[in-house]
This record gives sequence, C-alpha cells and structure tokens, in this order.
Amino acid sequence: MPSQTVQDPRAVQGPTVIIDPEQCKGCQLCTYTCPVEVLYIDEGINHLGFHPAAYTGEGCTGCGICFYTCPEPGAIVVVKPPKKKK
Repeated sequence: MPSQTVQDPRAVQGPTVIIDPEQCKGCQLCTYTCPVEVLYIDEGINHLGFHPAAYTGEGCTGCGICFYTCPEPGAIVVVKPPKKKK
C-alpha cells in the first residue's frame, strides 16, 4: 500500500508522486533522474531490508520520469490534477 493515498484525484492541487515504500528496492534510479530533485532515499528500512525512495512533498512537475525509470511495477505513481474544462 502506498505511503500516501489520494482518494479523489480532483482534490490534488498540483502534481504529486506516490511511492509505495514496501515495493521500493532503493535502487535510486528515480532520485538520480528526477529533474527537480524532489525524491530522496529515506533513512527507514522497509520489510525487504532496503532504504526506500520518498517524496519531499512539494515541487513535483508531473513529468513521470521517476515512474518510467523505476524497475518495480507499482512502486511509483505520478498523480496530476485533472485538466479543467473550458
């Protein structure tokens, strides 16, 4: 289960990253590739014995590079607010 949950995507004010710390194996690919450097390796250890990646909580642009570089399916989700209708 992700460390953060978004019940209603319409409630999201800006792009955000949700990282499931129990799926992350701490490879750091997301932290190296994030262009705005909002991801870091947490000091805690998950059930697999790895230090998982974490999101600082602000500054995500929603580019999705972290999602595409992550080798673990489902470990990272990028959520963007829905586009407003004209």
